[in-house]
Amino acid sequence: MAPAITLAAETQISAANTGFMLICSALVMLMTPALAFFYGGMVRVKSTLNMLMMSFISLGIVTILWVLYGFSMAFGNDSGGIFAWNSDYVGFTGIDKDAIWDGYTIPVLVFAVFQLMFAIITPALISGALADRVKFTAWALFIALWATVVYFPVAHWVWGTGGWAFELGVIDFAGGTAVHINAGAAALGVILVIGKRVGFKKDPMRPHSLPLVMLGAGLLWFGWFGFNAGSWLGNDDGVGSLMFVNTQVATAAAMLAWLIYEKLRHGAFTTLGAASGAVAGLVAITPAGGAVDPLGAIAVGAVAGLLCAMAVGLKYKLGYDDSLDVVGVHLVGGIVGSLLVGFFASGEGQSDVKGLFYGGDASQLGKQAAGVFAVLAYSLVVSAILAFVLDKTIGMRVPEDDEVAGIDQAEHAETAYDFSGAGGGTSRSASVPAAPVTAPAESKKVDA
Repeated sequence: MAPAITLAAETQISAANTGFMLICSALVMLMTPALAFFYGGMVRVKSTLNMLMMSFISLGIVTILWVLYGFSMAFGNDSGGIFAWNSDYVGFTGIDKDAIWDGYTIPVLVFAVFQLMFAIITPALISGALADRVKFTAWALFIALWATVVYFPVAHWVWGTGGWAFELGVIDFAGGTAVHINAGAAALGVILVIGKRVGFKKDPMRPHSLPLVMLGAGLLWFGWFGFNAGSWLGNDDGVGSLMFVNTQVATAAAMLAWLIYEKLRHGAFTTLGAASGAVAGLVAITPAGGAVDPLGAIAVGAVAGLLCAMAVGLKYKLGYDDSLDVVGVHLVGGIVGSLLVGFFASGEGQSDVKGLFYGGDASQLGKQAAGVFAVLAYSLVVSAILAFVLDKTIGMRVPEDDEVAGIDQAEHAETAYDFSGAGGGTSRSASVPAAPVTAPAESKKVDA
């Protein structure tokens, strides 16, 4: 993604590119509800609605902040490579409907709304690490603060003209650093502050609905084509097509690599492994897909699938409670995909940069590492500070009794499934009077 920050009124709007980008924006928007399904199926019954809402609320909060000042902070006029601002972008009041994003053939408003969808899903990704135990009010406030002091500036570093990573030449086609490493590092920072779930490493915390997980993963895979291919901001030179192909190829390779590892390590091919492997591949190809060829995409996906599958178990060895493996998939996958650009860049995609395996030197790998570890460190530290401040003021965690009983009921006064009217599984004859409806016995309640 290579945005500029000035307007070029003489350029004509391309109806084809504008329509393409509007469709891609809608696909990326779909990814946030898809993420909610993916995460919602992975938690226990008593936390399903809370998990859905932790993603869904980002659609509301980040949208308003983006229009008010987020777009200006991310894509305004650069100041020292770190910050940006443009008063014309505040509230979108200074943007005409036919103003063109410089260097492209799409309106500024189309670029702004496409980038908005990235800003929405990034904090939603963090929520998976915090399942079962965070106050919804504290989470909503965290989203607002984190987007303001972490996401908006980092998006400028990586994609804004004048941003230090952009000017350094860090390749991040669609968000390996700005989205996935950013969210994964933030997740780690927050969970180190708020601590583990009650019963971590003692009680079984299995996904309550693997079909829901698979549905979410499938919708994420579908929406990711807009996320990745759309990030070239047009469809004129074939780079978007290359990214589309590489997205499919890397995701398939990662899913297969995860399943093979899982079979060798644990003796079974699981649906959760297939879904997680696919997401790992999507994450890894996000920064690299415009720079590598399809064979390179297979390598990126396979390496990410293997390493992410290995990484998800680290939480048990190191003792941090990453509930739904945000660190293991998004942080590790983002790092893998970003660094592998330095090895597999072909020089025939988005730029002429070549990686080590294609005749290049180590300079691009060094640039990639600089972007990776700067974003990781900044997000980790600032996110931990935000979580600490919120925890010491309004409190981040729900009371232990509410966590054990179920955060859905405590925070939302609802439950995901109503079992009170469940039938007994046998047909009743019209001649046989129906038994009175009673609440299920305590011993027969579904284990939450």
